[in-house]
Formats: sequence, structure tokens, C-alpha cells
Amino acid sequence: MSDVTLKRPSSVLFACSMNAVRSPMAEGLAKFIVGRTIFVDSAGLNKQPLDTFALTVMREIGVDISEHRTKAFDDVEVESFDLIIALSPEAYERAQAFARTADVEVEYWPTSDPTASGETREQRLEAYRGVRDHLRRRIRERLGPPAGD
Repeated sequence: MSDVTLKRPSSVLFACSMNAVRSPMAEGLAKFIVGRTIFVDSAGLNKQPLDTFALTVMREIGVDISEHRTKAFDDVEVESFDLIIALSPEAYERAQAFARTADVEVEYWPTSDPTASGETREQRLEAYRGVRDHLRRRIRERLGPPAGD
């Protein structure tokens, strides 16, 4: 992160390709970390069912995303968000297109897609844990409470 202090948004949309792994994990983590101080949602370019490996690795740290319902960009009011955090290149392109017509800030957090990682169940879980931990760190840095809180 640069030396520039970024404004803490009041609403954040996490976006990825399918809204099945990365963005639901980010949404769950953000809600866990910031509580109700920031409105948080997620969407994807397409909708796929919630990935069970994502559910498993989130439960390991006490974050339950089992109630997550996948959404596409067309299912959310993008203009109601202060910040879109794109987690895949395709979502970043879509978010930039929205930013041309809406007053929304866009950030790109390149985040690997763990769905094709590993040959064994444990190798796949490790890939998902890596994504989870990456997102948790970034969310704490970007959305955590302001200094002094």
C-alpha cells in the first residue's frame, strides 16, 4: 500500500468472475472485520453456486458464508456503492465501465482463482486458504477501523 491514505468508504462491492469463490469470501471477511460500519456486498460477471471449498475455509476461521446468494452485476445497483474492489481482470474491466457513468471509485486487487489448484483435496484447500488469507490482509489494511478507533 502506498503512503497515500485512502478514504474509508461507506459502501463496498467486491466483484469477481462468478460470485462463487473470491467475492463471497471477500464479502464475508469484510462483514466480519468491519461489522455494520460499512455496507458490503458482492457480485460477479456471471452467477455460479457458492463453492463448497470456499465455505469450508471460511468456516475454519469462524466466518459463515452459507447464506450467500450469488449475484451478477445486473442484480445490484452499482451506482449506490462508493467503492468497487475487483478481484479478477474481467471484473476490473466491468467495474471501470461502471465508473465512467457512476460516481464510484474502483480498485483492482489481483486475486488468484483457486478452483483449478492442486490435485488432492488438501492441496485445493491450501490454495483456497491462501486466497482467504490474502483477502483478509487486504481488507484489514483498506477497510479496517481508522487509526485511533
